[in-house]
Amino acid sequence: MSYAALAAIAIQSNQNDQHGGQSLPAFDYFMAPGVLMTFRKQFKQQLKDYLDLTDFIKFVNFDKIIKVIDELKSLTVDLSVFDKLVNNSTELKRIIRISYEKAVEKTDRITYQAMEAFIHNLNTMHSRAGAQVPFSSINFGTDTSVEGRMVIKNYLLAADSGLGKNETPIFPISIFKLKEGISYNKEDANYDLFELACKVSAKRLFPNFSFMDSSFNKPYFKADDYKTQVAYMGCRTRVMGNTADPEREIVTGRGNLSFTSINLPRIGIKHGITNNKEANLKEFYAELEELMELVKEQLLERFEVQCNKRLYNFPFLLGQGIWIDSKKLKPGDKLKKILKHGTLTVGFIGLAECLVALTGAHHGENEASRKLGFEIVKFMRDKMDQYSQETKLNFSLIATPAEGLSGRFTKMDKAIFGVMKGITDRNYYTNSFHVPVYFPITIAKKIEIEGPYHKLTNAGHITYIELDGDTTNNLEAFMNTIKLMKASDIGYGAINHPVDRDPVCGFTGVIGDVCPGCGRKEEDVPFERIRRITGYLVGTVERFNNGKKAEEKDRVKHS
Repeated sequence: MSYAALAAIAIQSNQNDQHGGQSLPAFDYFMAPGVLMTFRKQFKQQLKDYLDLTDFIKFVNFDKIIKVIDELKSLTVDLSVFDKLVNNSTELKRIIRISYEKAVEKTDRITYQAMEAFIHNLNTMHSRAGAQVPFSSINFGTDTSVEGRMVIKNYLLAADSGLGKNETPIFPISIFKLKEGISYNKEDANYDLFELACKVSAKRLFPNFSFMDSSFNKPYFKADDYKTQVAYMGCRTRVMGNTADPEREIVTGRGNLSFTSINLPRIGIKHGITNNKEANLKEFYAELEELMELVKEQLLERFEVQCNKRLYNFPFLLGQGIWIDSKKLKPGDKLKKILKHGTLTVGFIGLAECLVALTGAHHGENEASRKLGFEIVKFMRDKMDQYSQETKLNFSLIATPAEGLSGRFTKMDKAIFGVMKGITDRNYYTNSFHVPVYFPITIAKKIEIEGPYHKLTNAGHITYIELDGDTTNNLEAFMNTIKLMKASDIGYGAINHPVDRDPVCGFTGVIGDVCPGCGRKEEDVPFERIRRITGYLVGTVERFNNGKKAEEKDRVKHS
């Protein structure tokens, strides 16, 4: 219980030191020692209670038994280790067995309560002077120990139960790690937890799913070292490779320092068929390169500002040794020697609209545009790799989530170029490399088209699939969609579907005009309509800008 409470407090404290969100890369591994400690405590307490109750305590050396329990390395125990300590007494062996079984049962219950409290805390605790709850994510799924599995199972069950009157938790974003040999195939140790994760996601929208076997995640993976297992933050951020220190290609103690996004549609409009008889790709790439050079210099300038800070500017993040090597810092030290492990990132928005400007069609519509789209993003990735080698810093490319920019860039370009069909005729640009949300396309085709971009966007990516109806009624289709993602070399994916809730009776599912739970209509008390807007869940779209509202309204369901 204390491990989970400390995790929530750590997330809250860390949020005050930084912008953006944060992620626990191996929540199951982090919490497992706490489960073992709880088990030891419960085993000792249960055994003492039974010995006292039966008056057998005077026949054993309880201190020696306690010492053996304190040295147990797992909840899986060969109870014969106690035989000599109880003189092979049949009755005392029985008491130890009963005490052990009761301790496991109570540990399981306490773990569930700890996970329940963890979720509650992250949806109610405030940071940044009380302005918001911490933007938090947790990754889990690959710990096959009894303790790790108990954490995963009980976290998922607590998320499934929800908050209060069956309310869907907004935080943390949970991410289930899929790996062949561990959690993906039916014979794998954690396959049952994968099935449970799908069941919970079909009801609550989380967890999302990350794929350890994708071509760009698998090379780092070491089963015995969770630090090498790629983790994600929030709606897509990924930090793994380390040009600054190739021996420290790990997910712990690092983060993205800052990123700046490039408006691809504007460059496409300037050099595409809209203003010329033929698109001038040479000029397009020249301007794109020029902008990337500008962003590189901006990121380097910001990096220097960050490096000139001191330990006292980040009392928790650095003062508590969260970042790599931060424990070695002296109060007056500058920060370059530790911040070099972070990433400097360029993002992009509106590949689809850019392709329309250049070719007359986006990458969901024809093969030529699809090929050009891949070439454009590869050009950007190659430049980032070049910058990394030149500076020995971690320049990386992200598929921008387009939270505020999606509407802002469009509004600016509409004012300059006017309304252009398929480009500026909506209130938003399409998220990163995604196929436009309004374009009718099958699940398999969307995944096939977007999959190749995941390998190029090493700073983060995600593919979303929109499903209709109550997905809890078709878990096979849900799981098959996840498996399609893996087959297309996707690194991180999620499934969107309606999650409605009646705050009066607590019914959660798909609600039309009438609540299926209690039969009331949406009159005095409105129904909650949980939707994934920017990677995070919201109970209403009204708080978001016009661009994101329009985008959510235009989304079509994928067949």
